Amino acid sequence: MISKGWQWVPEEPVALSPLFAWPPNPRAILKWVTESWATTTARLLILGLSLATWALTQPALERATTFQADWMLQIWARNLALMIFVAGGLHLFLFTLKKQTDKRKFDPRDLAAKSRAFSFRNQVHDNMFWTLASGVTVWTLFEWASYWAYANGYITMITFAEHPIWFVLLFFLIPIWGSFHFYWIHRLLHWPPLYRLAHSLHHRNINIGPWSGMSMHPVEHLLYLSTCMIHWIVASHPIHVLFHLQLKSLEASTSHSGFESLFIRDKRQLALGDFFHQMHHRYFECNYGTLEMPWDRWFGSFHDGTEAQDAKMRDRRKRMHGS
Repeated sequence: MISKGWQWVPEEPVALSPLFAWPPNPRAILKWVTESWATTTARLLILGLSLATWALTQPALERATTFQADWMLQIWARNLALMIFVAGGLHLFLFTLKKQTDKRKFDPRDLAAKSRAFSFRNQVHDNMFWTLASGVTVWTLFEWASYWAYANGYITMITFAEHPIWFVLLFFLIPIWGSFHFYWIHRLLHWPPLYRLAHSLHHRNINIGPWSGMSMHPVEHLLYLSTCMIHWIVASHPIHVLFHLQLKSLEASTSHSGFESLFIRDKRQLALGDFFHQMHHRYFECNYGTLEMPWDRWFGSFHDGTEAQDAKMRDRRKRMHGS
């Protein structure tokens, strides 16, 4: 594994999920699915959070037949609180109080406190502003539009009682669709005109922290969160939209935490970030997707963290830029 400039790296090469490997390996697929859903993961915790917020804080769907301030502000306030709780809580634990010290921290550097690259010359303040002002707003806009469309019968809604298997299966399919959507939107955002307009704001963060995940330009937020529009076509339930948007918004904070895992009392409690995406923030031209799908391998941008792959990436960059 490459180690220059990194504080911690995994011992083994980064591996993609076996979901799309050929020939299929049922045992490996079962292990991957089990580790994603049947153990303590950010994805599973967000699913539990989604079910709880739906039961405790979701306005009745009948209220969404018209755009009224009461139910709309209720959803916005909930999303704001969730983002502050997840991103703010992780930042407080990992960076402010340093409860974990530097255990499993990828980058040895501190987050930038005085840098002209960031609004307010402060990385955390910059990230918080774009996350809360733009990210939570766009996230909420998609929820408003979706619930209004469900309430007025413009998109097909299913219920658990009528379609129990499809209802449950959708929760497992949402992350796979999200991975597919993310890769292509991300590649689009690296198209030079869009990169200069929008995505460069996210890439101010070479060294990342929990507030970096949703620190994006409004245009990027619209593209990134448009993943939930699949529910406007495929029959689903409003709770699937709620989970989908919470997953994409809140998991961005865990995956950009800058740490591989969360440790409490020196015991590993939760998987957080992955070296795969951490490398993208440092090298820019690799690992555009996620570990869920093999698009980067298929299109030659996969970096597994090894010295050999690092040499290939440098050679590819020279050929691409003619130097």
